[in-house]
Amino acid sequence: MTKDAFWQRKTLAEMSADEWESLCDGCAKCCLHKLEDAATGEVSYTDIACRLLDLGTCRCTSYADRRRFVHDCIALDADAVPRLGWLPSTCAYRLVAEGKELAWWHPLVSGNPETVHRAGVSVRGRVVAEQKAGDPLKHTVKWPE
Repeated sequence: MTKDAFWQRKTLAEMSADEWESLCDGCAKCCLHKLEDAATGEVSYTDIACRLLDLGTCRCTSYADRRRFVHDCIALDADAVPRLGWLPSTCAYRLVAEGKELAWWHPLVSGNPETVHRAGVSVRGRVVAEQKAGDPLKHTVKWPE
């Protein structure tokens, strides 16, 4: 990786659509149901995957049309990233916004989309399908950073 890597020289707002999409490491943590405490605003992760998430690939099965099927799906953009405190500290969008480096396992660094899974950063093998979950309060988790 050289200092000329686009994520090191561009802001999120300056990135092309292809560059933006390539920043996604495929961890799928953003595709999990989250619970927000109405009194404190604190957000907790669950191990419940969105119904559109392919649990094996950790990719959306209907990415282009996801908001049509999941109305509260949040589309990330350069303005939203800094406001979304629930994005994991490992999220490339968050890291770039904070001026930090991408991790060794990020596909743009490693050259291999499987390293995010091999490093144990993704949700692969650790989540339950939305349709089978039941009570979300019984599915809160602390994801390792």
